[in-house]
Amino acid sequence: MSKTTTTEGKGAAQTKLANSYYAILGLHPAASVVDIRRSYRDLSKRYHPDTTNLPPEQATKKFQQLNEAYATLSNPERRSLYDFKIGYSRYHVIQIPQTFSGAKQQSNKAYLDPTHRPLSAGEIFALFILGFTFVGCLILVLVIGWLRGELFIPTPVENIQPPQQQIITVLPQYQATGFII
Repeated sequence: MSKTTTTEGKGAAQTKLANSYYAILGLHPAASVVDIRRSYRDLSKRYHPDTTNLPPEQATKKFQQLNEAYATLSNPERRSLYDFKIGYSRYHVIQIPQTFSGAKQQSNKAYLDPTHRPLSAGEIFALFILGFTFVGCLILVLVIGWLRGELFIPTPVENIQPPQQQIITVLPQYQATGFII
């Protein structure tokens, strides 16, 4: 931006603040609630139509402006809406600089999509803990199986012995009935 546009922007902002409720009460927009109340009390004593030396019409108009300003600035919701209206922010916001054409500049970030980004230190630590827990569980299963004598590795086929044949003896008293014991 050129210097003329910068000074014009500041002049417009100062004009808005000069005609604002803050200017009527003689305060900065960052004034506290206590400062607003104190200023209103002092100015209302000075400009009240019954106690001032001003003409009645002018005193009434000035006193109504004071009441309107105090009613707006003493209510937090109305004050924040009014601050937004005059372009004042209590929060320091960094704005993206605009090019001469008025369009916003393109982002020069390497990661265009928020899902394509490097992992943070906390995320890496969480993954490490998950991996460590998984490996620990596998080791625990193998140790418990080994202690109980259960084998997890299959035995080769040539080492398996066929079961021995059992000899079934039939007692003579049960031969006629057909029961085999």
